[in-house]
Formats: sequence, structure tokens, C-alpha cells
Amino acid sequence: MSEQSTQRVIISDLVKKKENKEHIIALTAYDFPSAKIVDRAGVDIILVGDSLGMVVLGYEDTIPVSMDEMIHHTKAVTRGTKRALVVGDMPYMSFQVSKRDAIKNAFRFIKEAGARAVKIEGASPYRLEIIHALMEADIPVMGHVGLTPQSINRIGSFKVRGKDKKEADVIITQAEKLEDAGVFSIILECIPLELARVITQRISVPTIGIGAGPFCDGQILVFHDLLGYSNGYLPKYVKKYVNVNDILIKAIGDYVNEVSHKKFPLDKHSYHSKTIKKAFKHSMKS
Repeated sequence: MSEQSTQRVIISDLVKKKENKEHIIALTAYDFPSAKIVDRAGVDIILVGDSLGMVVLGYEDTIPVSMDEMIHHTKAVTRGTKRALVVGDMPYMSFQVSKRDAIKNAFRFIKEAGARAVKIEGASPYRLEIIHALMEADIPVMGHVGLTPQSINRIGSFKVRGKDKKEADVIITQAEKLEDAGVFSIILECIPLELARVITQRISVPTIGIGAGPFCDGQILVFHDLLGYSNGYLPKYVKKYVNVNDILIKAIGDYVNEVSHKKFPLDKHSYHSKTIKKAFKHSMKS
């Protein structure tokens, strides 16, 4: 990577990319080694998403994810990041109870975990108040509209949002209100590409799509989905660039086979000591 490309990405860089019609590249990461890989590859934004609950903690959805879990994983990610802008995802009930809790938890992401911004799902009047409060506290906020996983108990299922005119108008209004509230970018999740195109053209802040088509200012995917880390269900919008799951199963299967048949470790994988060999030569079995 060039010297320029290793400079820390800041929010103004993302705005310039939208102005220059350059695409913003984002990925999730949940631990130190994945953050190092993603950062070295040259992404602009690393989102420590509450999706970690489903991807690495085994929860059925994102609802159970706690602030302590988010802080723990965000710390690991920031330790592995030199260039990308790290965004911490405010988990369910970290901002819904009170403005005081929201500010306190957002501060934890910045001061304790080393993130440089936070993300909040939705654009209700209350959420807009929270965003205003965080902006007053100098905490940058990323917005999120369309499919909002933290609302799963209300919406009932993970499905495409904004397919009819009425719901599309609501999502457009939400994006515009988030822009007015001062967010530096907005995630558009699982909406028709036509709707994402309208929003992207109407607002001045960058849009980052996941299942929202090619007309957004940037794109984001889940690290494990992109790599084919599991054989589970993947949404239509995911492109699997490699099948790591099969590679890992084969590698571990080869290890199991070689250990079982005493083919590993061999002499070349072992350390030697002539002193020990001499001292215990009579007790060593051939």
C-alpha cells in the first residue's frame, strides 16, 4: 500500500468521495485478525456491527447483544486497524431507554473502545433527538434505514422494505431527516435499487448499501458472508468471493487424519536436545 493509502480515513474523506463520485468501501469486522485483514485490504469503513451476535456469538438475532459484548469486540477491532474509520454499532437497548444512557454508551465506544463514530438504527423522532444529542457531544453518527434488524419483533421478518410507494416515501423522509440531524452517512439495507437511487440523489451525505443495489455511494457486506465462512443461508445480495468454509473443513480434516495416523508431527516439526537425548538414552524407547 502507498504512503497516502495508509493515512487514517476521516469523515470528510467520505464526503469528498461522494462529491467526486468515488465509491466508499465498507465491511464488518468483529475481532483483531479480521480487522487487520480488512484494514490492510484498503476498506474505508469497518463497522463493528451488532450482527456479531448472529455471526460469531450464535444468537438467533441481534436483540441479545449487550454493550459489554460490543465494547469487547470493538476494542479488538481498533487494535487491528490503522487506516479505516471504525464505527461501533449501538446495540438494542443501548439508546432506547434514555438520552443519558445513549450518550453514556456512545462515549464508551469512543473513549473505551477506540471507535471514531457510532451507528444508530431507525429515524423515529426519539432517535433523531438522540442523534442531535450525540452530535452536541461531538460523537459522529451513522444512520441506518430500510430493514432495521433491531426492529425484528415489530416488523416480524427480515424482508425487503420499501417495495410499495407508501413505505418508500417513509424511508425517503427518514433519510432526509437523518441528513438534517447531522449524520455523516446512512446505511440503506434491503431496499429496492430504484429507491436507493432516489435517496442517494436527494441527500448530500453518503449512502452505503447492503442489499440496496449499485446506485449507492458505497457498499458494505458482512465479513463472514463475503468469505463464505459458513454453509448457512445467505441473502440474495451477498456475493461469496471465496468458500472459506470448505477450505477450513478440508484443512482441519487433513490435520485430524494425519494425527490419527501418526503422520503429524514429524521430526521436522519437532525440537531437539542432544543433552536430553544423552541423559535419557537408556530410558528412551526406539
